[in-house]
Amino acid sequence: MAEMKTAAYLCKGCEIDKRVNVAALAKIATKEGKMALVREHDFLCSADGVALIQNDIDNEGVTHVALGACSRRAKTEAFNFPTVALSRGNLREGVIWIRPDTPDAQETTQEMAEDYVRMMCAEVKTMQVPAGNQKTGTIKTILVVGGGVSGMTAALEASKAGYKVVLIEKAAALGGWAAKLHKRVPTREPFKSPEDNGVADMAARIDADANIKVYLNATIAKTSGSPGRFKIDIAIESGSVVTEDVGAIIQATGFTLYDANKLPHLGYGKSPNVVDQAGLEALAKEAAASGKPICRPSDGQPVKSVVFVQCAGQRDASGEHLQYCSGYCCNVSIKQATYFKDSNPDIDTVVLFTDLRTPGNGEDFYRSAQNRGVIFSKGVVSEVTANGNTCTVQFKDLILNEDTAAEADLVVLATGSVPTSGPELEALADAKRAAESGTEETKNVVLQMMDKSVLNLDYRQGPDIPHFKHGFNDSHFICFPYETRRTGIYAAGPVRRPMDILQAQEDATGAAMKAIQAVENAGLGKAAHPRAGDLSFPTARLEGCTQCKRCTVECPFGAIDEDEKRFPLFNESRCRRCGTCMGACPVRVISFENYSVNTVGMQIKAVDMPDEFSEKPRILILACENDAYPALDMAGMNRNAYDPFVRVIPVRCLGSVNTIWITDALNSGYDGVMLMGCKHGDEYQCHFVKGSELGRYRMSKVYDTLKGMNLEIDRLMDMEVAITDMDTLPGKINAYAEQIKAMGPSPFKGL
Repeated sequence: MAEMKTAAYLCKGCEIDKRVNVAALAKIATKEGKMALVREHDFLCSADGVALIQNDIDNEGVTHVALGACSRRAKTEAFNFPTVALSRGNLREGVIWIRPDTPDAQETTQEMAEDYVRMMCAEVKTMQVPAGNQKTGTIKTILVVGGGVSGMTAALEASKAGYKVVLIEKAAALGGWAAKLHKRVPTREPFKSPEDNGVADMAARIDADANIKVYLNATIAKTSGSPGRFKIDIAIESGSVVTEDVGAIIQATGFTLYDANKLPHLGYGKSPNVVDQAGLEALAKEAAASGKPICRPSDGQPVKSVVFVQCAGQRDASGEHLQYCSGYCCNVSIKQATYFKDSNPDIDTVVLFTDLRTPGNGEDFYRSAQNRGVIFSKGVVSEVTANGNTCTVQFKDLILNEDTAAEADLVVLATGSVPTSGPELEALADAKRAAESGTEETKNVVLQMMDKSVLNLDYRQGPDIPHFKHGFNDSHFICFPYETRRTGIYAAGPVRRPMDILQAQEDATGAAMKAIQAVENAGLGKAAHPRAGDLSFPTARLEGCTQCKRCTVECPFGAIDEDEKRFPLFNESRCRRCGTCMGACPVRVISFENYSVNTVGMQIKAVDMPDEFSEKPRILILACENDAYPALDMAGMNRNAYDPFVRVIPVRCLGSVNTIWITDALNSGYDGVMLMGCKHGDEYQCHFVKGSELGRYRMSKVYDTLKGMNLEIDRLMDMEVAITDMDTLPGKINAYAEQIKAMGPSPFKGL
């Protein structure tokens, strides 16, 4: 290993040299930062500036580079030096752009800049160049689970990109629910008439594609391994098991219809003339095959009147039925209404709705149905009763605000979708605990839940992907659609959220692209997302490990198991590099080469600490690099000023914050600490899913520590920050700074 040689480079561009004394910063880097080489340049990101740095790396033996210039989020391509450790001091967005250009602000602006130079020098000396993980797998085959439209689309798109695909379908044929459709909702202008369902064409293309291997009447018996090296045991129709090696997995297992038997008040099960949307599709296909019109199931006579009941068992505020909108049902009812009107314009066709939602085609398809004579009426149905071969639909007319009724030969319930996502993991864990000392009945409950498993993962966290509260596969709906909490496993289509066929095809295409990114990065030992390309991975100093299992339990992605001696065993290709394990470790033995307790701790200690008489407090901000730090950068870009006494350190995630940073900062004389992380909960925005939630839970314990130190608990501030908060965030920082000033200096200042 080459001997460490450090170098600091200070940029004068973007008016940095007009706002701060760069020569003074160079002295700080030399004397306090103890950099072996210090250079100034007019524009470091220019070709000449980049060449200057590269020349020092090549010819001067520089191994550790500290850049004092713009934000670490800017000019990443220009400042890409993969063979050296690199830290960056944010002098542009973090100093000159958030401070007013006035004479009375010059002193504090210069002090900020000097501290950021001290911090970047301290950070780089505690970093190493990540070597990359040589143990990751290089298999690039994509597994697609589910042969409906979503699964077929994902397989075809991955194949078009040049990747081998294994496609597993539990039924005897491809197509899923779409194969049962007589027609599909139109997908192109002028959105007037239903289209062919397209399943036969897709299935034929898959059959002719040499890149795609299909298993029908098959399920997954076991999934083991990691991105780039998954092993899939497939139970096939003969009863035998075959094994496939794959690099990434797409779960496109679709949905089942909500059970209309749970809606007896709407007549289902009481009259054969009350059907759900799938039931009507079957009637329509039967009619098309026979050349006859759609007929009543009760007596086989042609339907002369039909009522469609929207949101049947959906958008239910009581919690008894589905609380969400399934998204596609209104368009499906419009499509099905055209079946009748195109067959016979005299058929009385009514759609009862509370809100009509037609994603993907504006109002064009709705208008085309109106032009055919379909009646759309705003009403809430209270009851459907059988009346011989007809049904009475009782509803409240929301326009006239009166109760009324309609007679119909056929009633169609828009019941919506329930994702086929496997068992809910927390409920399964509870059932397993109950079964350990329970009855045969409790053990059977576990078996029934396991029968629903889709992936049968051998992860300690459970056999399937975690769910949202309504049973949809967990995925980051804002920043990283398709991603789940199992690295290299992606959700696509209606198993991820309610959607129609066209949306499912777009979704599956995106999931295929993410799966490809995952297998490529796994082969290189790189993180897939959100720290795409990061070669670092966690290691543990086992001689200091207490085997507390906190890292194992708290990892949001199932990347840590235990070896035979019960020490943490890192599965690097599952790791997202969030650092949650590092924040969880009470003895601080877990670290990354380029991010550790020391890289942050040394930055905290590097700040020049004014004495208690200076009236210059110091406030530490630990800002999530995914939302809070970008928001601070954008505040700077918008020239939104905030207090000069804060010092910002970006962290990978709030979950990576180790409590020692808080106590060290307060012991060092900081007057306050602000934690800025993402929103957590059911509508989380944390890029690492559980990171901010776990970090906040840990920080709640710090308040007891503050009391033990005889410090006010308000010296620690926890704040949820979204990337869109750039306009309001400076005001919140300023308000907290005023609060700290009112408290007075920390009693530890000057000790």
